[in-house]
Amino acid sequence: MERKTQIKIIEAIEQVPSVKTILETARETKLKLCFEGDFQQQRERIGLELKNELPGFQVSVHTIQPEINICKLISNAEIEANELFFEQCAKDYRALAERLILMLSTKLGIKINNSFPLISFNELKNSKKQIGKLAAWRYNLHGYHCGFEHSSTGQLIEVPLVFGLEFGDLDPYFFTRYIKSTPQYQPLPVCIYEDYADGVRIIETMLSLGKYERITSNINNHFGVAVTDREKIAIHIYEPDPDDFTPSRFSIRRFLGLK
Repeated sequence: MERKTQIKIIEAIEQVPSVKTILETARETKLKLCFEGDFQQQRERIGLELKNELPGFQVSVHTIQPEINICKLISNAEIEANELFFEQCAKDYRALAERLILMLSTKLGIKINNSFPLISFNELKNSKKQIGKLAAWRYNLHGYHCGFEHSSTGQLIEVPLVFGLEFGDLDPYFFTRYIKSTPQYQPLPVCIYEDYADGVRIIETMLSLGKYERITSNINNHFGVAVTDREKIAIHIYEPDPDDFTPSRFSIRRFLGLK
């Protein structure tokens, strides 16, 4: 989904659109304010003011170019009107994620650690098996996830590996990319333009509606979100056995494959 861009040249304060005008901007339009002359030095101050006055918008102040980009995000009303859709998407995400990671473990001959799946896949990182094919899918192990892309449909999904056997954690960016790339959801009942920012609003609103809930992780002080209507799975914080490591050299980030 692509927005059309409306460009406004700003050389004086009176040329900056009012908050009322911006609020009336359609979601499918990105407003680009291009600052010229001496006035371009004011863009950071103006951008900060607009961020404070436009909570339902994404206001991006370019760090190099003298411009501010303003986009209206998906609204609470739009999300609430489609809460059943977003609930089903989360259920589908969870089911597909579990199916793919189990298929991959079988293909690679890996026994998944039920308490902390990331351990089971860490040994594959930095090896030829870190990236590969699984039936019609391509996979890539990275960080806390294993990403999958369908070779013909382009469907994308990232399977979390740090929530025990709960594979339905919803990252805002990954979740919206999954929704937008899933053929069976097309055309979407509501447009999603900003993968991360719209994803954050979807998840926060669904949390407030009780359709999603927060979940703990195997990593201390790390949390996730999953659909509420699901079979609950116990998730425990992973505690490395100190007898297995030399304290002076042990690094949890290195052990988790993040360094």
